[in-house]
Amino acid sequence: MLRAAGGSPPTVQPLPPAVLRDLYAWLDGLPLSRPKRHLARDFSDGVMLAEIVKHFHPQLVDLHNYTPTCNTDRKLSNWSTLNRKVFHKLHFCVSESEIRNVVANTPGAVEPILCTLRTKVEEGPLGRSPPSENPVYRRPLSSSSDTADQSWEPLDPRVQQLLEDKEQAIAILQETVKILQMKVARLEQLVQLKDLRIQELAGPEDKKVQ
Repeated sequence: MLRAAGGSPPTVQPLPPAVLRDLYAWLDGLPLSRPKRHLARDFSDGVMLAEIVKHFHPQLVDLHNYTPTCNTDRKLSNWSTLNRKVFHKLHFCVSESEIRNVVANTPGAVEPILCTLRTKVEEGPLGRSPPSENPVYRRPLSSSSDTADQSWEPLDPRVQQLLEDKEQAIAILQETVKILQMKVARLEQLVQLKDLRIQELAGPEDKKVQ
């Protein structure tokens, strides 16, 4: 059975205990891939949220797009994919600040998102418009912090497609950079080993000269 996480930071408004108990009971009834022990950690990589949507709307989610991870960048990538490919079809979006709170394992940060997700997946039909006519929504740019009463502005589908293409290209480049960095590190190790071997072989010769 899931238990409420204590010590919520002041920036995260805790949900009422009755709402949390009902949420935990609902989660316990879902066939998720990992035991649900501590929400702040269990849902931080976004994978089990994808599994929840998959359970109710299999056509919306390809689970191979979401990798279980403890790496912050990969967690953010999973959440970005959820926002772009899944949540907008359910007519909601998670703000960047909310995502970063969840990724950082902030107690109390994921529960409101799960409550919203529960409402959306249990609504039945996915809205009145087909996905192609239902653009992704984003918060308007503002110098102030996110607030609950901010309206959502539709993002042009062409711009959304361009963003997806750019993000995919960036992800590929980042992966390439990581591979090259690993190869460079390996080459540096080989050079160091070679230098050590040269020193070992040169040692006896130096003694003979002396």
